[in-house]
Amino acid sequence: MADPSRDHWTQEAYSKSAPFVPALASTVVEWLDLEPHDRILDVGCGDGTLTAELKERSESVTGLDSSANLITAAKKAYGSIPGLSFHVQDCRYIDRWVHFHEAAYTKVFSNAALHWILRDCSTRMPVLHDAYTVLEPGGLLVFEMGGAGNVAEVHTALMAAVIHQGVAMEKARELSPWFFPSEAQMKQMLEDVGFVVERTELEYRPTKLTTEEQGGIEGWTRLMGAQFLDGLDSESSKEAAVKEVCELLKPVINHDEDGSVYLGYVRLRVVARKP
Repeated sequence: MADPSRDHWTQEAYSKSAPFVPALASTVVEWLDLEPHDRILDVGCGDGTLTAELKERSESVTGLDSSANLITAAKKAYGSIPGLSFHVQDCRYIDRWVHFHEAAYTKVFSNAALHWILRDCSTRMPVLHDAYTVLEPGGLLVFEMGGAGNVAEVHTALMAAVIHQGVAMEKARELSPWFFPSEAQMKQMLEDVGFVVERTELEYRPTKLTTEEQGGIEGWTRLMGAQFLDGLDSESSKEAAVKEVCELLKPVINHDEDGSVYLGYVRLRVVARKP
C-alpha cells in the first residue's frame, strides 16, 4: 500500500478539484440530526468548511485530520469560533490522540473520509472501536463514505495507467488508497464492534467535476490519485500516467451536449448507535 502519511493535500488543490465534497453533504448532515447540546467529533475534517457549519447548530465540534496543511487552513479560517477546535491526528490511530481518554461525545461524524482512513485493514476495526469508545452511551456514529463501486471508472483507469508504466498488477492493487465497502460488510463490521446499526443507504450519485484550471479530471487525478502516482519512479512516468487516465476516460465521463464531466460516485451512509 502507498504511504498514507504523506501529505498531498492543500486547501487550494482541494477547493479546485473537490469543492463538491462539503457542498453535497446535506443528506448525511440531515441524518446527524443536530441538537444544541451536541458535542461532536469530526473524523477526517479536511479544511473545516463542513465542521464549522456543524458548530452553528451544536455546542462544540472537534475536528481531526491527518493533513497538517488542511488543519492549518481550517484554523486560519475558523479557529476563532468558540467551541470549535482542530487537531492534526492520523485518524487510523485516534486512540493516540492526546485528548482521547478525556473525550466524551454525543456524536461522531465523518464525511468523505473513512474510505481513506479504513484502507489499512490492520487498523480498520480499531478505528471503529475508537469511535465507539469516545461516544457516550446512546451516542451516534453518523458518516458518509465511498461505497462499493465508487468512482469505478477512474479507479480502473488509474490502475491501468500505472501498470502501463511498469508497475506489477499486484503492486498496482496495493497502491489503491481506498476502501469501498458494501452496506452488508459495513453493517457487520459495526455490529462486531458493538454498534446497533439503525440506518444505511447506498446511493449512486454521478458528480460533476469542476471546470477550474487545475481542476477537472486532471486535477482530481493528481490529488485523489496521488498515492497511485507515488508508486511511479519518475516525474515523466507520473505525467504519462495522468495523461493516460484523462485520455482514456474522456469518452466515458464527458457529456457531449455541454462538455461537463461526471464521475460515478457511490455514497454509503450509515447511522449507528452505541447502546
